[in-house]
Amino acid sequence: MAGCCAVLGAFLFEYDTPRIVLIRSRKVGLMNRTVQLLILAYVIGWVFVWEKGYQETDSVVSSVTAKAKGVTMTNTSKLGLRIWDVADYVIPAQEENSVFIMTNMIITMNQTQGLCPEIPDKTTVCETDANCTAGSAGTHSSGVATGRCVSFNGTLKTCEVAAWCPVENDTELPKPAFLKAAENFTLLIKNNIWYPKFNFSKRNILPNITTAYLKTCIYDAKTDPFCPIFRLGTIVESAGHSFQDMAIEGGIMGIQIKWDCNLDRAASLCLPRYSFRRLDTRDVDHNVSPGYNFRFAKYYSDPNGAERRTLIKAYGIRFDIIVFGKAGKFDIIPTMINIGSGLALLGVATVLCDVIVLYCMKKRYYYREKKYKYVEDYEQGLGNQMDQ
Repeated sequence: MAGCCAVLGAFLFEYDTPRIVLIRSRKVGLMNRTVQLLILAYVIGWVFVWEKGYQETDSVVSSVTAKAKGVTMTNTSKLGLRIWDVADYVIPAQEENSVFIMTNMIITMNQTQGLCPEIPDKTTVCETDANCTAGSAGTHSSGVATGRCVSFNGTLKTCEVAAWCPVENDTELPKPAFLKAAENFTLLIKNNIWYPKFNFSKRNILPNITTAYLKTCIYDAKTDPFCPIFRLGTIVESAGHSFQDMAIEGGIMGIQIKWDCNLDRAASLCLPRYSFRRLDTRDVDHNVSPGYNFRFAKYYSDPNGAERRTLIKAYGIRFDIIVFGKAGKFDIIPTMINIGSGLALLGVATVLCDVIVLYCMKKRYYYREKKYKYVEDYEQGLGNQMDQ
């Protein structure tokens, strides 16, 4: 108990103040200056030069529109000679920060609602009606089972379903891609950015770009890095993939636009930087359900007034446009905060050298005697003398 009271009394009634001791030691002096130099290099080189710690920063606010262009022709036994333009292969016509280009498809024409045999697989092949459950509708079925086992072809029977007939057969995907010419289609990207903190705005169609130039330029990372028109094949190949392989099953590509602007410099130096990467990166060892596809239908009525539709399972590449970046401009507040932090860090050199001198060197006890001096309370000592 007495020991605790002594510790508490020392804590409450003792006061320590720094004492300056000049130690003439080459090792300690060199270590002190080295640490100080490293701290100064960090503050000046990293904080102020590289990270621009003297600037206030703001994140980009962005809007994006994209427009595809390109025409191609196909000639197949099912569709005959057909021209494909933007209205045919861009689905839907507008998306937010994205555009989907159909490159491959499975088409089922002239479907009507009725009864028809299901596509053969391990769950639909049957021998008698007993193998089919009436009213069942699995997640992968084309319709609702009637409970009957009917002929699919001359040698095979499957369960009958009430569905849009004939049902879709997507077991074989067209190779090469149906619209393989999409490799040469182009995509015009219009990107407007705004830094609200600095009230600074700009767009990726730069002031020096003319209408005539825009009609002829195609983006090239080396020769034309600021052209906002991109060839689809170039986008995919820049990310290290084959367009023709990706066009078969579809996928998702990211078009990244980076705006890093130093507003202490001229506004003309604030420029977009483009990069590309595949967002649905395929794992060769776990390649389950690859690519990107969806279904849509076109409805019409035949001359008899019966409703019909053409079902299309569309495979293609979705281009997601991702805009990011920040802007910086000189401001006195972050400048003073970082200067103060740098000065405070210089104290690390003193603390480190104190630890070395007082606990690691051979003459540590001698240095401790010089470093610390204990002084009794002057008023208390004076009172004791008067009592005597």
